[in-house]
Amino acid sequence: MKIIVEGCGVKKQLVNGEAPFDSVLPEYGKRKLLMYADSFRDLANTFTDMQKEEEDEQALVDDRQEFLWKRRLVENRDLMADHLNEMAQIMTQVAEEAYKPVHISDRKIKQLAHALKEEDVLLKDICMLEKEDGRKELNIVMRALKGTAPGVDEVGNLLSVLLNCRLMPAKNCSIFVGKEWDSYQYMDEPKFHVLTGVAKAVKETESVSGDNYAFVEEKEGSLTAILSDGMGSGEKACKDSEFVVDLIEKFLEAGFCKETAVQMINGSLIAVGEAQNMSTLDLCQIDLYTGVCEFIKIGSAPSYIKREHLVDQISARNLPLGVFYEMDMETTRRRLVDGDYIIMLSDGITDALAQGIGEDILPEVIGKAALKNPGEMANYILNFCLHQSKGRIRDDMTVMVTGIWENC
Repeated sequence: MKIIVEGCGVKKQLVNGEAPFDSVLPEYGKRKLLMYADSFRDLANTFTDMQKEEEDEQALVDDRQEFLWKRRLVENRDLMADHLNEMAQIMTQVAEEAYKPVHISDRKIKQLAHALKEEDVLLKDICMLEKEDGRKELNIVMRALKGTAPGVDEVGNLLSVLLNCRLMPAKNCSIFVGKEWDSYQYMDEPKFHVLTGVAKAVKETESVSGDNYAFVEEKEGSLTAILSDGMGSGEKACKDSEFVVDLIEKFLEAGFCKETAVQMINGSLIAVGEAQNMSTLDLCQIDLYTGVCEFIKIGSAPSYIKREHLVDQISARNLPLGVFYEMDMETTRRRLVDGDYIIMLSDGITDALAQGIGEDILPEVIGKAALKNPGEMANYILNFCLHQSKGRIRDDMTVMVTGIWENC
């Protein structure tokens, strides 16, 4: 049996009720994007070939200043090649992103239209798509009746009940349904949700902290916690760490993977040279659909995962950003469960413990903490460390706590 499914400009032939996965883009657009990706890869290869020639010439240089200059040129070209290759990869992923339409019966659409009208919303068109990873997206064209302003969240709750799936508004959705016809997007609700908390203390001789942090939702179902500690203290250290955090945010939101983003920032710091101080980086990215988290640690203090009274320490012994072009970067992966906490610290915390009974006691302290609220747990850890250092704050101190729970 063959069925034709139409909606949102989609017309797919279903065989036995199933549609094949197909590209999100029309064939012409897909070919054009892949062509651009190939062009970027060719440019990257050109820079790589130039790099090899420069390295051969570099071996023949005797003058130290000229050697350092040529070495910097080689590193910058290598960085440019990496950027171009990553752009090509992003274009390829967009071009090859695939979906299949999910059939919604006429009876169900009429039921949706009736239920939405009772909530002061008029339905014009609806289309549900399923990605290759099994996650669904719902695109709906609707508008509010005059004199009303229904919430997009409330509409999502109604759609979830009627379609028997848990939906949430997409990141770029407006808060209310507007008076004009417009398209609204809903996504599968992630399995987990998070709460975060932060506690900070500024070095006693400074007015600003050299630590900077951020929690970034670069896409639906993903949260990235970022902590950077600028070398030294004060305004200069603050600007350095702020530069790192700000760039990481922008790269992730632009679609770059975290490993490439870190490499590109390191290259930027190398290119600046001595005018730029080094900074540490502690990054944890959580997939809220699967519960898998991945750490990248560059010169940072250990991080911890608390599961009831058990504590898992994640450490890396490498140098901060901006020291060497070739970094020792590893990705550590863990799977989280309901009720887990991720604790990330700046070096000031471990330095404070070193003045007391030592940082080896920290996992035990975290394990014994019976607090549920991430903010309270962050304050508890900070206050414990301040007590160990007898109230002295010899370095900037930051504690970030992220708690994860299953959605009911």
